[in-house]
Amino acid sequence: MRRTILIIDDEASIRQSLSGALSDEGYQVMSAPNAAQGLELIRKNHPDVVLMDIWMPDVDGLTALNEIKQQGFETPIIMMSGHGTIETAVKATKLGAFDFVEKPVELDRILVLVRNALSARDLIQENQALRKQISTRKPLIGESSAMNDVKELIKRVAPTSGSVLITGENGTGKEVVAQTIHALSTRFKKPFIEVNCAAIPEELIESELFGHEKGSFTGATQLRKGRFDLADNGTIFLDEIGDMSLKTQAKILRILQEQKFERVGGNETHSVDVRIIAATNKELKQEISKSTFREDLYFRLNVVRIHLPALRERKEDISLLAQYFLKEFASLHQKKERKINRESLELLESYPWPGNIRELKNLIERLVILQAPGEENKEIQADDLKPHLNEGVPISTASFSAAPKGAVALTTGQSLKDAKADFEREYIVQALKDHDWNITKTAQTLGIERSYLHRRMNSFGIEVEEN
Repeated sequence: MRRTILIIDDEASIRQSLSGALSDEGYQVMSAPNAAQGLELIRKNHPDVVLMDIWMPDVDGLTALNEIKQQGFETPIIMMSGHGTIETAVKATKLGAFDFVEKPVELDRILVLVRNALSARDLIQENQALRKQISTRKPLIGESSAMNDVKELIKRVAPTSGSVLITGENGTGKEVVAQTIHALSTRFKKPFIEVNCAAIPEELIESELFGHEKGSFTGATQLRKGRFDLADNGTIFLDEIGDMSLKTQAKILRILQEQKFERVGGNETHSVDVRIIAATNKELKQEISKSTFREDLYFRLNVVRIHLPALRERKEDISLLAQYFLKEFASLHQKKERKINRESLELLESYPWPGNIRELKNLIERLVILQAPGEENKEIQADDLKPHLNEGVPISTASFSAAPKGAVALTTGQSLKDAKADFEREYIVQALKDHDWNITKTAQTLGIERSYLHRRMNSFGIEVEEN
């Protein structure tokens, strides 16, 4: 990625000579004849380094330096002066200048200072990114065989630069897996940039990913760097990539192939070194058959595929997750950490968790927040859980009495597994009937994904009745 250098000097000859030398070194150079225009360019373009004269007719460089720092810009600024004194240099340093150089400037000296300033800026940004990643990264919790397989696969793929496709239902922890891969990779000191493709409007997704040039569309009042710029030398996580348009998919394919892109409204090609991790809750092969997802992009992304099991498929991990969330939210909301008894854990393990880990996390936080006075030392009981679990699709004996009309009666004489399956089938059938066999509405009412409802219907041999 080309670095941008801004020169602020009222002498045209200085601007011209410095611009030529820096351009020859591969830098993108901007210039301004006074402090006011220079400040405007800093606000709009966020240059990587600024070279600024001290003695200028409108606003002197030291005043401009102070204003730049007060506005929160961390751009390294190298001050230049033809009337330099030790006192001036000390004052500039105290105000936050990276360095001070006397005129007439030596071009070799300027090039060394610019390289040093860029290295210092990169180090600061790396440290900031690393602190942020450490503070926000969540652990990958689970000791089930399914999760141990996932962890082993992560260990093998993380040190490489190969693309990874993470699949699984909503709420299974795809983002945590992506963060873990980055943290265990050789890029761990570089940025980890997350993009939720489903949350960004279609008309803005390209600008968000690749940036845009000033004036490229209505509202583009300044140059804006995109997420791929920010992720250079690091990792970009494209969540819900199955919701991305075919047009944008084509540009992602190019980056995977060539590591190049153009900003919206621009003609200049930018090169980046970015590892792509993508995630989806959709069956991409089905999307390919419907011509809504590019097959060539699928094969590029699917170098290594990591599938996350649903929470109901790794029930032995529910206890670990519940204990972790209890501790986390007790600390967050300044509550005393409570214990959860065995009966409650068994109830949690019998529930299907249509919202997966996200649903369990929300449930535990709700219990912590709604903790009544005097319950600080009381274990969480099954009765504390039942009202919250009944909001979804419970599979427990407590829920049979609240089953909809036509549901299977509560009987004994069969295995618990078969009883659960019978109840779930009848529950789904009755819910479908209540919504005139509209699968989308039924899934919304049951609090599960439409795709998951389809799979359960197929497993139970439930066919949609014609109206």
